[in-house]
Amino acid sequence: MSCVVADKSVIVTGAASGIGKACAAYLLAGGNRVLAMDLDMVRLAAAFPERDEQQLVLFAGDVSQAPACVAAVEAACRQFGRLDALMHWAGRHSIKTWDELTAEDFADLLAVNVTGAFLMAQAAARRMKDDGGGAIVLTGSTAVIHAPIGGKAGNGGPAYVTAKAAVTGLVRTLARALGSHGIRVNGIAPGVTETPMIGNYSEQSRQAQIAQSPMGRIGSAEEVAEAGCLLIADASRYVSGEMLIVNGATSFG
Repeated sequence: MSCVVADKSVIVTGAASGIGKACAAYLLAGGNRVLAMDLDMVRLAAAFPERDEQQLVLFAGDVSQAPACVAAVEAACRQFGRLDALMHWAGRHSIKTWDELTAEDFADLLAVNVTGAFLMAQAAARRMKDDGGGAIVLTGSTAVIHAPIGGKAGNGGPAYVTAKAAVTGLVRTLARALGSHGIRVNGIAPGVTETPMIGNYSEQSRQAQIAQSPMGRIGSAEEVAEAGCLLIADASRYVSGEMLIVNGATSFG
């Protein structure tokens, strides 16, 4: 499949595995330039063992820390000359139930999944504003629709669902705030996807997800990544403030 995005410089977070890795690989195959960001440089290097350093920059940083987000944007612009898009896939999962969660658990998850999304978007938007525009994609979840309660089956619990609901609000307010600067902000809400994040799903839970899907299967990281890239393509130039659900018609927003 040919890439829907051409000749763009893109930051991809969560790039060492799962949807982020699939997204970076898809963009690179289409001739785009990518700064791949994740917490650990060793995992990043293992994810992209053969790379053209003119096309791909590896960057280790914590999205919950503002200096790391700013440094990632600066590194991308230093290497590529501009920043056209941010694909923010980085996030953490939590299966703790309401009575297992502590205040610290909740705060730690929000720091990555919500504050991290804001900080990456903020750092990217400040550069894009000066350069005449760009596109930002943040990651929500259809867990907001289903509202799972966590537990041994491996499904997300209250902290995870709350964090992903907050991302929807963040997408909408940023889309309004940044539209006058030529910056589009959208989100993608994957359903259950074949990534390390569902590695703790019980077999019963996996089979239940398959049974609920009209397409009879769990989606792949590549399918979600490629759908997300539609939102930074020029063909989506008048799309902003939307949450794109990618779950094979399992549920609707």
